[in-house]
Amino acid sequence: MVYDEAMLDPAIGLLATLLFVLLFAGAALHKIRAPAHFAQAVAAYQLLPERLAGAALVIPALEALVALGLLFPATRGIACGLGILLLLSYAWAIGVNLRRGRTTLDCGCGGPDERRPIAAWMAVRNLVLAAGLALLAQPWQARPLAAADILTVGGGCAVGALLYASLERLLSRVVPQGTRLVGR
Repeated sequence: MVYDEAMLDPAIGLLATLLFVLLFAGAALHKIRAPAHFAQAVAAYQLLPERLAGAALVIPALEALVALGLLFPATRGIACGLGILLLLSYAWAIGVNLRRGRTTLDCGCGGPDERRPIAAWMAVRNLVLAAGLALLAQPWQARPLAAADILTVGGGCAVGALLYASLERLLSRVVPQGTRLVGR
């Protein structure tokens, strides 16, 4: 077996894949749970004509497709591309509205019980996630996973998911008290 430094180690690839699957599946579920809330949040961004606001419900379907497509090597590249497109679109939509001064706009990224105003850190987060997804699309080394790899991937998923959730929670707390969000 030849080790190629330019190729992604399969344990790292599997860990990143599972974390992105959790991210996109969770995002889709939040939106599917409360489609009216999500459609309202998208309409509040004022980036689509009003008649297309209902088309916002395509977004959770695309997120679910990304999550599913990442699981299979044959579709991983397409899923990465679609995921990158979604993340860049979210960063763009947030950036446009921040530039407009609409800082109390509900991001629409949480569920109906978790309404957060858009912030620059969200756009940066989406750009970083898009870059990570681009790395995931790179070729993987062909080596079997050892037992230690499986333990590493399992532990890494738990730590990665907890770290992401903790950072999201922490960063969402910087909202000034009494702020009324647009898009409710």
